[in-house]
Amino acid sequence: MSQGELARRTRAGARKRGHPHIAPDASSVRRWLHGERPRPPVPDILADIFSSAVGYRVTTYDLGMGEGAMADRGLVYDASYPATVEAVADLGRADVDRRNFLASAPFAAAAGIGPSRDWLLATLEHSAAGPRVGPDDVTAVRGMFAVFQRMDIFQGGGSGRLALAGYLNAHVFPLLRRTHAEEVHRALCEAAAEQTYLLGWMAYDSGEHGTAQRYLIQSLRLAEESRNAALGAHVLAGMADQATLLGHPEEGRRLAQAGRAGLKKTTSPACLSDLWALEARAWARLGDRRAASSAVAASEAAYETVRPAEEPQWAAFIDPAYLHGEHAYTFRDLGDCAAAEEHARRSIEHAGRQQRARRGAMSHAALAASHLQRGDLDAAHAAGLRTLSLARQVSSSRTVEAVQELEHRMSRFGGHRLVADFRDRARDLTAV
Repeated sequence: MSQGELARRTRAGARKRGHPHIAPDASSVRRWLHGERPRPPVPDILADIFSSAVGYRVTTYDLGMGEGAMADRGLVYDASYPATVEAVADLGRADVDRRNFLASAPFAAAAGIGPSRDWLLATLEHSAAGPRVGPDDVTAVRGMFAVFQRMDIFQGGGSGRLALAGYLNAHVFPLLRRTHAEEVHRALCEAAAEQTYLLGWMAYDSGEHGTAQRYLIQSLRLAEESRNAALGAHVLAGMADQATLLGHPEEGRRLAQAGRAGLKKTTSPACLSDLWALEARAWARLGDRRAASSAVAASEAAYETVRPAEEPQWAAFIDPAYLHGEHAYTFRDLGDCAAAEEHARRSIEHAGRQQRARRGAMSHAALAASHLQRGDLDAAHAAGLRTLSLARQVSSSRTVEAVQELEHRMSRFGGHRLVADFRDRARDLTAV
């Protein structure tokens, strides 16, 4: 590519982005080659030009022009499918490289509302799902999703995330950039959306919420491209869960309700049950006992109609161990220790049979909290020790946070020997 040709492509890229005043020439390119850094958005335009030319993602970081607007780009629900592919590829490259700016990217509480609205409007407009196909490329991608999902469920989000990001960068995104028949295009976007969601969930489970939010927003856009409304609703469930956890239950409620609205013409009772459960969590944080209890009842009613063999692969974790665990936290936040204890015990029973340490740890923490609400420190200490044992078996910041929260709840008992004992036993986890 000559200097003049690069200048021409840069001008064309600038016009496409709505910047007709940006008009570099060959002399401009020579100055860039000698170290001058052009002003935004030129670095991002150059990254897109080189990515198209060489067939894999080249970032502004690779070009020696800093990080560009990548962190902000991850929050944009772009109408352009190619722009979405490049945004996810940027996130994956930065994640694999472990670049600090991505790990420190902030969570933006209101950033999910616009994407959820755009997804819902597009979903209601295109209610018919595209035909499902089984070409070798799509089958291979789906097979890898099952492997990484199982790794997340049983070992925690910190165990396989970088390997998954590397797999997407090397194998999935090159497929997305090719031209396909419509049904293959949709199937590939669906598979990519599933894996991008899983990357977001793994980042969420590792406590990197800014990174997680960016993956989830881009997964939602890929789900729209696939015309799979249930998958989009599933992504919104993850966004709702994150918003509520980070202290924004009103946003969590809205995201869960948007997901339910998009599910009206689809058939995933498991996803519907999950959305109701997460809406209940949000209502409980907002202090609305009636709405939370009603949402829990709706979640349980929806799950009664689930036929696991008919549910998508990504819904495998939505089962009694998970749902009863979420309900336990809902009733804990409502101060209903009897209901919280009942759901926690049922979750623990199912998780124990499946050997799911992360879910077991979190449900034991909810059980311990219900004991503390009744004033039974002995029972809380025993449940807390089981929480510690299970938390050490997985790589998950959420289990660590559950331990820290339990330690905080125990602190109201002052200098009691059981409080001191739990704090001493938890030190290796909570000191990180």
